[in-house]
Amino acid sequence: MRVLLLSAYEAVSHRYWANSLMANSEGVTWQTLSLPPRHFAWRIRGNPLSWWLKEHETLSQPYDAVLATSMVDLATLVGLFPHLGRARKIVYFHENQFAYPESSDQMPQVEAKMVNLYAALAADTLVFNTAYNRDSFFEGARVFLKKMPENLPAAKPLEGLRSRARILPVPLAPLSNIDAGQPHPRRIVWNHRWEYDKNPEDFFNVLMALSEQGVAFELAVLGQRFRKVPAIFASAEKALARHIIAWGPQPESDYRELLATAGIVVSTTWHEFQGLAIMEAAQRGALPLVPDRLCFPELYPDEYRYDGTPEGLYQRLHAWLSDPETRPLGLKTEKWEWPAWRAAYQDILAER
Repeated sequence: MRVLLLSAYEAVSHRYWANSLMANSEGVTWQTLSLPPRHFAWRIRGNPLSWWLKEHETLSQPYDAVLATSMVDLATLVGLFPHLGRARKIVYFHENQFAYPESSDQMPQVEAKMVNLYAALAADTLVFNTAYNRDSFFEGARVFLKKMPENLPAAKPLEGLRSRARILPVPLAPLSNIDAGQPHPRRIVWNHRWEYDKNPEDFFNVLMALSEQGVAFELAVLGQRFRKVPAIFASAEKALARHIIAWGPQPESDYRELLATAGIVVSTTWHEFQGLAIMEAAQRGALPLVPDRLCFPELYPDEYRYDGTPEGLYQRLHAWLSDPETRPLGLKTEKWEWPAWRAAYQDILAER
C-alpha cells in the first residue's frame, strides 16, 4: 500500500504521531511531506501552494491513501492534483480550530476554521484523537455555519461527516527498562508549552501559595519555550527558586529522567485534545492531576481530576504532598500504548 502522509504544521506532537505510526505499520510504503510549525496563519492557508511549488513531482505520483493532518487544506490540494481524489482520503485531527482558545490579542481564526471544515468535507474518513475533540469539532462547526450570511442549514453538511468519524488516540510507545524510574513523591513536573492556553498562572500561583505555607516539594518546569513567554514564568522562577530542580527545555535524556522520577504531573490548561505530555509522565509513574474539563474526563478516573479551579488544585496538591494516604495508586497506562491500537490504525489505512 502506498500512503502519502501530509503534515502542514509539524509541531512536536504531530511529528511524534507520524513517526510512531510509520514505525508501527506493516505493508505500507510511506511518502511524507511536512512544513515547519511557524507562521501559523500563512501555513494553514498556504500549504497547498507551498507543496505545489516545491513538491510537484511527489504529489503527482499515484497513492492508495492520503493521510493528512487537519491543518492540511486537503480540498484545495485535491483540486490542484485531481488524481489524489481517487485515493482514500483520511484526515487526522490532533486538534480542531473550533475549540482552540484565542488569546486577547489574536484575531478570530476564520480561515483556519474553514480549512478544518473543507478538509473534513473532502475526506472519506475523519479520525479524532478523543471523543472531546470530535464532539467539540461538530458543535463548533455547527455554531460557525449558523453565522454564515446565507443562513445555511448548519446540520446538513455535518450529518454525513459524523458517520465517517472515528476515535483513534495518538498511542504511546511501550516503555523500555531504561525508561523506568523511581518516582519522588514530592517532585512536581510541568511539561507543557510555555503559552497562554496552558494557563500557567493558575499553576504557579497555587505553588507559590503552597510554598508560603511551608509545604515541601520539588519543581521541574520543562516543556517547549517560545520567544514570547507569559510574564508569570519570570516571577515564578524567582518566587519558587528554592524548590526548582530544573527550569526550561532539557536534553532528551535529562527530560526522560525527570519524567521517570516525577511524583506528580499537573495540568491547568484551557486547551487539550489529548495531552501527550501528561500521558508520558503518567506512563512513567507520576500521578496525573488534571482539571475536570476538556478531554480529561474520558481519559482519567475521578481520583486524578480536580474541579478545575485554583482552590481545587491547591486542596488536592496540599493533601497529596502532606498526607501520603490521600494519594491514589499509579495509573495503569497500557491501554494508551501502541499494542492496543496497532490493529485499529492498520484497519483505517486498509479500509475501502
